[in-house]
Amino acid sequence: MSATLDADLAPLHTLALRARAERLAVLADLAELPDLLAQAGPQLRVLGGGSNLVPAERVAGTVLKVELKGRQLLGEDEGAWYVAAAAGENWHDFVQWTLAQGWPGLENLSLIPGTVGAAPIQNIGAYGVELKDCFHALTARRLDDGSVCVFTAEQCAFGYRDSVFKRVEAGRWLITDVLFRLPKAWRPKLDYGDLRARLDGAEITPQAVADAVIAIRRSKLPDPAVTPNAGSFFHNPVVPAEQAAALKARHPALPLYPQADGSAKLAAGWLIEQAGWKGRRLGPVGMYAQQALVLVNHGGAGAADVAALMQAVRADVLERFGVMLQPEPVWW
Repeated sequence: MSATLDADLAPLHTLALRARAERLAVLADLAELPDLLAQAGPQLRVLGGGSNLVPAERVAGTVLKVELKGRQLLGEDEGAWYVAAAAGENWHDFVQWTLAQGWPGLENLSLIPGTVGAAPIQNIGAYGVELKDCFHALTARRLDDGSVCVFTAEQCAFGYRDSVFKRVEAGRWLITDVLFRLPKAWRPKLDYGDLRARLDGAEITPQAVADAVIAIRRSKLPDPAVTPNAGSFFHNPVVPAEQAAALKARHPALPLYPQADGSAKLAAGWLIEQAGWKGRRLGPVGMYAQQALVLVNHGGAGAADVAALMQAVRADVLERFGVMLQPEPVWW
């Protein structure tokens, strides 16, 4: 297996920061994994589509670029289709493929950048749907010894933009494939954002929902190929009911989303905009002019520039609202 030394990581992640890896290896065949693990040493990082990543300017050790491919219907029962995809598959392409086969359920997650293997780590979500809603199981290999394990939804411990792979098991596993359960009794989920308004008067089909999601996302979010970014940079904060009520009393326009446990989710983008950061730059980075939640690289930025902007935004939001924002991306 060949590897590239002193590899440029800028083209391999959507923020396009100045970043180089000590060693870069590409995994397109699982049969090569044992040799790769033997050569990699203790510092091994897994890279999917790079859509949720802030790498340092120098990344020590080996970066493993996952390019495993394949997707298929594994089976079905009276209630659902069971569809599998390899970790290196492009997420959006996979979603569109399932719809073309007549297997709906993932349409609200259209146009989310990244790969299938990275999707469970973040428990990606959009427009009222999270990956966990259609998840059945995944297969992963331990990075220390290559052993195989199948994780159920319970074992993945999914949370809001969270899973066990971001916490106690962070950096220990390589996800190789994911199995989805797509219910045959399809029900559109339209009660989030302006999705229902976008579909007003249209025939409600899975593809129509996907097309509406794609149109909305394109109208609000920059194309990473044109304006490098990592999508939503901060989590929408969840605060206790008492704090939410107090904030709503002081700021009546504040969007609130009540949670099942009585807490409330706040719109981080709204908080950032009210703090004066929408469209504002700090050096080569800034918050996007059309969506304050998105941090963009205007050119030539490094991880230190991102960190400086992140801290400035967090400090202003904390001072104004008493809420500490937490970043979404993984930092190397």
